[in-house]
Amino acid sequence: MGVDRKAEEERLIALMIGYQKGSMDDFEGLYAALKQPLLRYLWTFVRNATMAEDLLQDTFLQIHRARQTYTPPRPVRPWVYAITRHVALMHLRSGRRRKEMLADDQLPEVPVPPEMEKFADKATLHRMLSELPHQSQEVLMLHHLLGMSFQEIGQILGIASGTAKVRSHRALKALRERLAEDQGGDA
Repeated sequence: MGVDRKAEEERLIALMIGYQKGSMDDFEGLYAALKQPLLRYLWTFVRNATMAEDLLQDTFLQIHRARQTYTPPRPVRPWVYAITRHVALMHLRSGRRRKEMLADDQLPEVPVPPEMEKFADKATLHRMLSELPHQSQEVLMLHHLLGMSFQEIGQILGIASGTAKVRSHRALKALRERLAEDQGGDA
């Protein structure tokens, strides 16, 4: 874990401890630090910006309800992402999924892993990513876009860190193969 990453995690731990003690300022700091990454993560489940916002609110409600179950000094992000994932999966299972979807030009900008930008333009990569199984999209998002370690991803997904690493490797391989097919073997 890099120095900036470690400092950010320590800040999140301090905010979470303060929030557990009832500090609304610490809750606001936690919300500000996690809002955008959680929205990007939720978007990978629902592909709808409005629904992702709704699920973000549900996520923070669940975080509030479960805040006393967080045990310092464990990392905050895997705990929060596990809750977020649960909220998204429960939404998808409930059948409440909205049928209307936003047009591609209305979708939020989702970053592309830097190592993949050299293979194709962003639109092609977004299309290829969306064609991968959700399990593959999720591990790529968590590792390459949100910078989580495989150990953190394993905690979030309830799998071994080695399994998370294998899933990432396979997803990148599948993405490269799709890009090569799409570009006639150039990648």
